Amino acid sequence: MIKRIFLILLILILAASFFYFDLNQLLTLDGLKGSMSQFNEYKAQSPLLVIGGFFLLYVVVTALSLPGAAILTLAAGALFGLVQGLLIASFASTIGATLAFLTSRYLLRDTIKQRFPERLAAIDKGVEKEGAFYLFTLRLVPIFPFFLINLLMGVTAIKSWTYYWVSQIGMLAGTFVFVNAGTQLAQIDSLSGILSFDLILSFALLGLFPLIAKGVINMFKKRRVYKNYNKPKTFDRNMIVIGAGAGGLVTSYIAATVRAKVTLIEAGEMGGDCLNYGCVPSKAIIKSAKVAEQMRDGEKYGLENTTPHFSFKKVMARVHDVIAEIAPHDSVERYTDLGVEVLKGYAKLIDPWTVEVTLNDGGTQTLTARTIVLATGARPFVPPLPGIEETGYVTSDTLWEKFATLDETPKKLVVLGGGPIGSELAQAFARLGSDVTQIERSTRLMKKEDEEVSEFAQNALEASGVMVLTSHQAVRCEIRDGKKYIIVQQLGDEDQSSQQKGLQENLQPEMALEYDELLCAVGRSARLEGYGLEALGIETDRTVVTNEYLETLYPNIYAAGDIVGPYQFTHVASHQGWYAAVNGLFGHFKKFKVDYRVIPWTTFIDPEVARVGLNEQEAIDKGIDFEVTRYDFEELDRAITDSAAKGFIKVITPKGKDKILGVTIVSEHAGDLMSEFVLAMKHGLGLNKILGTIHTYPTWAEGNKYVAGEWKRNHAPETVLNWLEKYHTWRRG
Repeated sequence: MIKRIFLILLILILAASFFYFDLNQLLTLDGLKGSMSQFNEYKAQSPLLVIGGFFLLYVVVTALSLPGAAILTLAAGALFGLVQGLLIASFASTIGATLAFLTSRYLLRDTIKQRFPERLAAIDKGVEKEGAFYLFTLRLVPIFPFFLINLLMGVTAIKSWTYYWVSQIGMLAGTFVFVNAGTQLAQIDSLSGILSFDLILSFALLGLFPLIAKGVINMFKKRRVYKNYNKPKTFDRNMIVIGAGAGGLVTSYIAATVRAKVTLIEAGEMGGDCLNYGCVPSKAIIKSAKVAEQMRDGEKYGLENTTPHFSFKKVMARVHDVIAEIAPHDSVERYTDLGVEVLKGYAKLIDPWTVEVTLNDGGTQTLTARTIVLATGARPFVPPLPGIEETGYVTSDTLWEKFATLDETPKKLVVLGGGPIGSELAQAFARLGSDVTQIERSTRLMKKEDEEVSEFAQNALEASGVMVLTSHQAVRCEIRDGKKYIIVQQLGDEDQSSQQKGLQENLQPEMALEYDELLCAVGRSARLEGYGLEALGIETDRTVVTNEYLETLYPNIYAAGDIVGPYQFTHVASHQGWYAAVNGLFGHFKKFKVDYRVIPWTTFIDPEVARVGLNEQEAIDKGIDFEVTRYDFEELDRAITDSAAKGFIKVITPKGKDKILGVTIVSEHAGDLMSEFVLAMKHGLGLNKILGTIHTYPTWAEGNKYVAGEWKRNHAPETVLNWLEKYHTWRRG
C-alpha cells in the first residue's frame, strides 16, 4: 500500500510540475515551431544528448498520459528526419505506453478484481484468447485515445511483452503519418490538417482490415476441416439429435417448435439417465426413506415413535411406478406429436453430415442433416479396483433393476464415494434399514462445498445411521469364506497433496469391511465411444471439446449435456440444449455463447444442501474482498412449526454492497428456496430488492427475506440513525 501511495504521489508531482513550469506550452504546434531553431542548434552541438533527452521526454510524457504526444511525434520528424525520427518516436511511444500500462496494472488491477471479479474474469478469458488481435485493431485506428487504451488494458491479464510488441506494430502506421508530416512542419497550420477526415476514414478502414481478415481466415479454417468430405447437395433433415436425455429432448423440441425437420435417435429409454436411473428414482426412494425416518421420530410431532414396517419390494415398486408416471412426459408418442421424428437405435457418425442408425428392431437407416447434435450423456465411473468384477457391484444406474427383486434392503451396504449421489443414497438406504458404510478418499464429504457444510452433511448422515469413513482409500475387493469384503486403508493426516499423488507412506494398516452390496458412486464419465467421433477426429478430453457456442471441431456438429460438461446436471443439459438448437439452426445469422454465470444445484440429503455462485472458500481463492451474511433457520417460525429448525442461509456479497455473489442454503426445501436467489443473480437484483418483496407468512421462503434483512441491519446508516434519535427526542419535548 505504501509503495502504491508513493507511486501515485510521484505521478501527481511530475504531472503538476509539467503544468507549473509551462512545459505544456512547448508541446503545442506554435511552441514547437518557435523552438525549432534553438533545438537545431542544440542538436548540432550535442546530437546524442538531444536524441537521448528527446527520447526520455517522449517516454515520460506518454507514460504519464500527458498532452503533447502528437506534437512530440511531429517534432521527431522535424528534428531527426523521417527514418531516424520514426525509429525514435516508435520506440519511445511504445516504451512510454507500456510503462503507463504497467502503472495502471499495478495501481488498479487488484482493486478492480476485488470489486468486479466475475466481469474481470470474463474479460481476462477473452483477452487470453483474442487480446492481441483486438489490441492491434485499436492501435491501428487513431480515433481511440491511446492513453485510454494503456490504462484500460492495464487492468486485463494480457502479457506485458505481448502488449509491447503489438503496440509497436499497431501504432507504426499512425506514427509514420505524424513523423512524415513533421518533416514538413512549416507547412502545417493545425493538427486537424494532418488527420483529415479522409485520412481518419482510411485509418478506420485499416482498423477493420484485421476483423475482415479474421473472418476470412475463420471461413477458410471451417472449410479446411471439411476438405476430405463431400458435402451433400441436399439434406434429409435440418437437424439430427443423438441421445434423448434432457439435452437431446430440449434440443429436438426447440427444433420442432421452429418447424425444422428433426430426428431424435435413442437406443435406450427416452428421458435418459435422469428419468430412468438418476434424479427421479433417487428422489422417489429418498421420500420413502424420509417418511420412514419421520415415523421413528413421531415424538417430534406429538405422536408416538414407531418402527416402520414395510416391504422393500413395494418401496422399489413405487420407485418404478413414479418413473412410469413421469415417462409419458418424455415418451416417443409425445415427441412425435410435437413434430419430432424419433428413431430407436444406435447412431454413428459417418461424415460431418451423415448418421448411420442401427435400429433396435433390425436393419439400418442412413440420414443426412445440416446440423448434428451429440447429447449422449454420461455413465457411472467404476474404479478399477482389483477383485471388483468378481465380487460384483451396483451403480446409481443399475441398482434400481437389481434391488427391485429384493424382499429386503441389503443388510450391509458399502457406498464408495462421498459426493452428492453417494451421500443421498447412503442416507436413504440407512433410513430404510441397511447397515451403510460410506467411504470417501478426501478429508470430507461433498468437498465442493464449504467445510461447515461438509461437516453439517456428515453429521446428518451419521444421525441417520451411516458410518462415514473419510480419508479412506479403497484398495481391493475380495471374497473370504463366501463373504464379500472391501479392503480400505486410512490415509495419513499429512497434507492432502500426498493423497492425490497416491503416495503409500501415509497409508495406515488395511481394514476389511464386509458387505452384501457395493454401490459405486465416485463420479460419472461422458459416453464417447461408439459414435464415430474418433474416426472424424473430434477432440475429446474426458468430455467432447467444444467452443463457447457448443461447436465441436466441425462447426455443424454440436454437443450438449453431460458429454460436454462442465456441470453434469439435468438443468444444465436442458440449458445447453437451447443453445445447441438455436446456434445449430440459426447460427449463420447469429450465434449465442452459453451463459454459465448462474448455475444452481442441490444435493438432496436431509436437510438439503443447495448452492448457486461462490461459496466462502471460492471467494477467498479468487481474492475477492467479500462479506458473509447468515441467517439461521432456528429463528424462522415455519421451520419451528415443522420441527425442522436446523440449517442456515449464507450469502456472499462484495464488502459494503448488496450484490449477490453466491448463496448456500442448508435446510428442508433448500432447492426450492434457492430459486429466488437464482432469479436475483440472473437479473442483477441485490438483497435490498429481496428485502422489499412481500413473502407469505408463515413460509420457508421468508428465510430469504430475513437474510436480506440481516444484511441491511449490518449496513444500517448509524450517523443518520443517531440524528433521527435526536430528532425524536426533540419531538418529545
